[in-house]
Amino acid sequence: MALGAVADAGLSLADVDGFFCGYDAAGAGWISMADYLGLRGLTYMDSTESGGASPIYHVSHAMAAIATGRCKVALVALASKPRTGEMPARVGPAAPEDSFERRMFDGAGLVANYALAAKRHMYEFGTTGEQLAEIKVAASIHASHNPNAFLRKVMTVEDVVSSPMIADPLHRADCCVITDGGGAVVLVSPDVAKGLERQKVNVLGHAEAGKGVNGGKVDLTYSSAVWSGPRAFEQAGVTPADIDYVSIYDSFTITVLMMLEDLGFCAKGEGGRFVRDGTLVAPHGRLPFNTDGGGLANNHPDRGGITKLVEAVRQLRGEANEGTQVPDCELALVHGNGGDLGTRMRGATMILGRRD
Repeated sequence: MALGAVADAGLSLADVDGFFCGYDAAGAGWISMADYLGLRGLTYMDSTESGGASPIYHVSHAMAAIATGRCKVALVALASKPRTGEMPARVGPAAPEDSFERRMFDGAGLVANYALAAKRHMYEFGTTGEQLAEIKVAASIHASHNPNAFLRKVMTVEDVVSSPMIADPLHRADCCVITDGGGAVVLVSPDVAKGLERQKVNVLGHAEAGKGVNGGKVDLTYSSAVWSGPRAFEQAGVTPADIDYVSIYDSFTITVLMMLEDLGFCAKGEGGRFVRDGTLVAPHGRLPFNTDGGGLANNHPDRGGITKLVEAVRQLRGEANEGTQVPDCELALVHGNGGDLGTRMRGATMILGRRD
């Protein structure tokens, strides 16, 4: 994937002087990965860990490095094998409150945390399982056009809500797939970009934010996107109404619904109604999303933000799979999040624009 991205840009690995990858890269992290790739003379390296948002963090950090002259050609790459290999272990010591939470929520894990957020959203705003299912339906329609998608069967709302319950109210079909996979993108300085013939995409705005448990006063109905989204839009000088396509990290259907609200595409509590009637379906929905099928149907290589970046670039270049290309796609939003939805999590929002 790294080799393909560099070649696609019209460059070679010898041109790369900045390298960004996940903390969980094989061997000694980025050092081993750079060695495996044959990267020499790197002047900037970064392995910031932010879960599913990591690749989007890496892109913004690469921009800063390029802007300050620390590198000219940055390679952002991620790949993992959670399906046939091992899931990356969480790093860092246990938090002081861990023992208390384990006693109070025995057996609770990642899916249960997202289910709590979904249940609270339903209680507060009347959101239904059928509304969440609309998100999976849209993803499955898009995946049916993708020859490489893990799940290519188009699902109905009934298919989703009748699939086995994993953690109430989330059914199996509300959960992302687990696959091997990855992706890579290349960022270059303006002077390098002038000499490249490939269709280019500009980063217009980006922002990062985190959310904690607020000393125990937890509100599960919103994410850190309520802060990163507005800042990214302000920097780009556009509004949610201007966006033609969104790539949103879709670990679960509730993740997408909450992010759409928090990013400003609809009011808080209106997400369930917003996603109905084909809103998210390409090519002619009001806000097409994850046109490769996303993590819900295409692939999910642990830190899925990298695939969101890749598909957004494809849309802006007019290179999405047949049947999913958004007409005249000029502005795209990419959002990734890591951690536990509604509690301890971090997110990153990026606005991309087609460069004519």
